[in-house]
Amino acid sequence: MSRHAHPIEVESYRILRSSVDTAALPPCSRAVTERLIHTTADLAWADDLVCDEGALRAGRDALHAGAPLIVDVRMLAAGITSRPAVVALDLAGDPAGGLTRSAAGMRAAAVEHSEGAVWAVGNAPTALRELLRLACRGALRPALVVGLPVGFVDAAEAKAALRDSGLPAVSNRSAKGGSAVAAATVNALLYLERG
Repeated sequence: MSRHAHPIEVESYRILRSSVDTAALPPCSRAVTERLIHTTADLAWADDLVCDEGALRAGRDALHAGAPLIVDVRMLAAGITSRPAVVALDLAGDPAGGLTRSAAGMRAAAVEHSEGAVWAVGNAPTALRELLRLACRGALRPALVVGLPVGFVDAAEAKAALRDSGLPAVSNRSAKGGSAVAAATVNALLYLERG
């Protein structure tokens, strides 16, 4: 998708690049890393983010080809303005068996979008854990998982489990994350032309 950057964004990227060297990163990893730093004004993302260039490229290509985009919460969907997303939480209904609404939503979304979707989690570690359970059982085969939930309870651990799962993914090492950075990651891939 072609877009015109506002002069403020151009200046922000100039400042960012004068503060942290991203030039050696491959294209998709650089686009994601810079978009997260730009979105948060937090240079620490350069060392915290764990990118897999092949997975990011596959996710970018899937998005550009029209693959479904599944997000955990409406706040994340609101941050992605260039295309619609399925909000898993809206599908949750009344969960049973101790399942959180976020996990129930992921389970419901997986029924409709089991193959080739891009999944983005920016809020609940329980949503990411359910996604991992579904993938482990073979009920879900994503093109990419943007795993950036936030929180002091299980966020860092769930992201480590995502990295260990072998799924195509982007995540970070720390407990920080959130809907804004998950949306920024998806936007970076949408803005980046296929190559």
